[in-house]
Amino acid sequence: MPSRTKKFRGYRTHGRGKKSGRGAGIIGGHGQAGLGKTGKIGMLKYDRDHFGRHGFKRPQCMVEANRTLNVGELGEQVERFVSMGFASKEGDVYNVNLTEAGIDKLLGSGNIDIKVNVTVADASEKARSKIEAVGGSVVE
Repeated sequence: MPSRTKKFRGYRTHGRGKKSGRGAGIIGGHGQAGLGKTGKIGMLKYDRDHFGRHGFKRPQCMVEANRTLNVGELGEQVERFVSMGFASKEGDVYNVNLTEAGIDKLLGSGNIDIKVNVTVADASEKARSKIEAVGGSVVE
């Protein structure tokens, strides 16, 4: 028995009329089309929360993100901190107060090759180990 496609070769609409043969017209659309109409029962049955907003999002004025600084950036910008008055140099050791500079947390990305004594509210373990490896310290 020949397939329907083969049967209708040479006929422009394959027996569907003009409009229903175009795109996904006869099946009601693609994907999620018609969930409010023809597919409503399926939507109510399998995906009740499909429409509308769900959950709670805190207002951005209430959310405060940590201001962070990486160890590599600290090594590059230590002279800038000295000029701004947030750091001082005693011998070959820099004493940096990141809390006064407005930095909340020290992160461990990058490398540092100078001795730094850092005062900061919070520091990651990686940052602490990198600074202590060069002979510095982290005070929280």
